[in-house]
Amino acid sequence: MICYISLGSNLNDPYSQLQTALCQLDQTPELSLLCTSDYYQSRALTMPGSSPQDDYINAVAQLKTSLPAHRLLQVLNKIEALQGRERKEKWGARTLDLDILLYDGQIIQTENLVIPHAQIQYRNFVVYPLFEIAGAINIPGQGNLAAIVEKTSWDGLRKMNISDRKCTNLSK
Repeated sequence: MICYISLGSNLNDPYSQLQTALCQLDQTPELSLLCTSDYYQSRALTMPGSSPQDDYINAVAQLKTSLPAHRLLQVLNKIEALQGRERKEKWGARTLDLDILLYDGQIIQTENLVIPHAQIQYRNFVVYPLFEIAGAINIPGQGNLAAIVEKTSWDGLRKMNISDRKCTNLSK
């Protein structure tokens, strides 16, 4: 199965947090890291009335996996926990946030997992890096990614010059 996950961090050296997470993903036996986007800096999304946060560093990774989606989510949650992720408040600052964006073209809706990620089209820090590595793919229930890119602003987002992009045998 081919899947795409988003990575984000705004605490404790965000660049290193993403690098460590990518290594953890690549070292997981049931996963193979195929490609990562460049890194993007974005303003933090915050709840009204919450404290300001530092900007995030974001990326998207393409993985090949033999894991079912729910098991993949457990692996991602474990990696987040190993890197100090604490779930104190919605949209709070975090050492690491890993979300499954797409999973083998499937639509999954359970209490704990919604795929495709329901907010893809509203998050420029996901849209642009996903488009960078996946191109004009179809997002079930949301449309073609190229059409979403055309409607997405760069407001608060900038592509960074730091990247250890790794790509192998991409199937678009």
